[in-house]
Amino acid sequence: MAASYTTVPGVVGEGDDGPKGRKSRMVTPTDADIEVAGYGGCFYILAAISFIPIIIFFPFSLFFTIKIVKEYERAVILRLGRLSSKKAKGPGLFFVLPCTDDVRVVDLRTITFDVHPQEILTKDSVTARVDAVVYFRIVNPISSILKVENAYNSTYLLAQTTLRSVLGTKKLGELLSEREAISAEMQHHLDEATEPWGVSVERVEVKDVTIPPDMQRSMASEAEAMREARAKVISAEGEQNASRVLREAADIMDESPATLQLRYLQTLHAISAQNNHTYVFPLPVDLLTRLFAGNKS
Repeated sequence: MAASYTTVPGVVGEGDDGPKGRKSRMVTPTDADIEVAGYGGCFYILAAISFIPIIIFFPFSLFFTIKIVKEYERAVILRLGRLSSKKAKGPGLFFVLPCTDDVRVVDLRTITFDVHPQEILTKDSVTARVDAVVYFRIVNPISSILKVENAYNSTYLLAQTTLRSVLGTKKLGELLSEREAISAEMQHHLDEATEPWGVSVERVEVKDVTIPPDMQRSMASEAEAMREARAKVISAEGEQNASRVLREAADIMDESPATLQLRYLQTLHAISAQNNHTYVFPLPVDLLTRLFAGNKS
């Protein structure tokens, strides 16, 4: 009778800092608050019986009694349904009894899953669809086996409910502009809830926020109106500044009559550069005034 060999997904790695400078916890298997019970006489009888075929079929029996755990895995041994040791086995080789040991292998690599788009109602009564991605790891293989049936599915379902709960307390503007703060808050809630399971949530990211088309048009119209108002204000300020400069230029020209003649020549040069077939003959205003005065007399 061979020992069962079950793989449970999980994560390992250095944790990121959580919200408010809190670091992700690192719980070692020896920290699990689990008592290792003793074995009765039945265990010693089954152990003695198990050694008989092991000795008879040696060395072929080694294929059933020696297990290999990879560097990124840990093995939890349940002997007659009870935890055999407070410390998980691995990595490397270890010996098991085929008739009494049940081996559960926990994968300690990073696990990432997408939270499917959730329909939420924001604090200001706006319907939105939000999806996210969660990164988590198992830091206590023993707790992930003994305290929860399936750490992966439990964390996934908890992430869905936490996403709806946290985003339901935010307004649409906060949801669109404060994604980092919302992600940190979600990580904090998930990390606290999954701590008894030996799971550490490393990171939560809000991927996309989808709002109804009517709301998109309303927000676009509001933004367009704000841009038009801002453009009109900027244009009015520019005209005000230009009129102030023109008034100062007129005062300078009034003080120096030669300045007006230089301005005539500059304008003539600009016109001749653009329209070569146009002839312009500037006449002083004073001369025209005298002519009109002579005709009247």
